[in-house]
Amino acid sequence: MWIWLCVIAASVLVDQATKLLTVAMLAEGESVAVIPNVLHFTYVQNEGAAFGMLSDHRWVFMLISSVAIVALLIYLWKFRPERVWACVAMSLIIGGGIGNMIDRIRLPYVIDMIDFCAFPNLWMWVFNFADACVCVGAGILLVWLIVSMIGDWRKEKAEKAEKETDGGQNV
Repeated sequence: MWIWLCVIAASVLVDQATKLLTVAMLAEGESVAVIPNVLHFTYVQNEGAAFGMLSDHRWVFMLISSVAIVALLIYLWKFRPERVWACVAMSLIIGGGIGNMIDRIRLPYVIDMIDFCAFPNLWMWVFNFADACVCVGAGILLVWLIVSMIGDWRKEKAEKAEKETDGGQNV
């Protein structure tokens, strides 16, 4: 239980710290190259949801985000999954959601600053640490679900084969 609380807290703290540093060190729209043409720190005030979408429907995204955060918290508290990866994944999603929710409540926008542009025809959005937590958490959760489903399928297949083998010996 403590590991996921630590992951949530760390995600929120790192997210808020990077946003405070961005506001303190960059003017809105200012960009500093870390790796030219690949990685920049660019201060953007994102008024929309993920990657600027739904900018005219901010309240809808806030409601959906709040429900998702509460639902994941309840799930973690009530069911306490045995797999650490599932807990870490959900904790990253919750922490990232809370990090961006703090901005949405405090400001009319979310502070974004990570401008990864190695693939300009594929990726052209500026994001923040909270967004990265949500995406990485969702990716881990997806992989965990697929691996779990494959494991369950293999287990069922082995049990079925064992029953068929035992059935043949008893005849």
